[in-house]
Amino acid sequence: MMTVHNKPDPMDPSGFVLLGQFIPGIVQEIRYYSSFNFIGDPIDGYEEPCAILTREAARALQAVAGEMNVQGYRLKVFDAYRPAAAVKRFVLWGIEDLDLRMKPYFYPDLEKQELFAKGYIARQSSHSRGSAVDLTLLDMRTGKELDMGSPFDLFSPVSHPDYTGITQEQYDNRMILRRAMLRSGFLPIDCEWWHFCLKDEPYPDTYFEFPVSSAYLKK
Repeated sequence: MMTVHNKPDPMDPSGFVLLGQFIPGIVQEIRYYSSFNFIGDPIDGYEEPCAILTREAARALQAVAGEMNVQGYRLKVFDAYRPAAAVKRFVLWGIEDLDLRMKPYFYPDLEKQELFAKGYIARQSSHSRGSAVDLTLLDMRTGKELDMGSPFDLFSPVSHPDYTGITQEQYDNRMILRRAMLRSGFLPIDCEWWHFCLKDEPYPDTYFEFPVSSAYLKK
């Protein structure tokens, strides 16, 4: 049953939780807190390298984590809640910034302006509504990420979930993640194997603005 709250204050984090506390053992590599991302700098609004989600999305992801643990995998999160200020930074970078230093790593075959037209960067992101997550799987035996055929945030057709120019093992790995996320109520998108959004998201019309910060959640 979908739970829709009254439209909240965009600065109110009361419906959100820290994934690290909600799902013990989840691995976090919050890329936009670091400089290893498609812009090449830490992104506005990321004050701490922690993953935050709405309570509803975190509960659904908890079910995914349990299922994956039984199969020998752990979840690794690259991004979850993303402040609206971060999305604005992405848009300004795409329009005005001439810096191309990360192009070889994240969008080698595209021009910056194409990243919006092809759906890799959104002018309003589902991440800012608090129920979207970017993630992959770790093999608990080796501690390494499963080979998904392309790295996180590679803006290219090879990152499309249904891309067929990868190995069978790489495709199968994508499907392990995808099927688990679908079973727990998340929806995929057609251009990124790592991105999922809770179908029955609690704040479908609110783009939150509070920072990514455990301290802010405790206020």
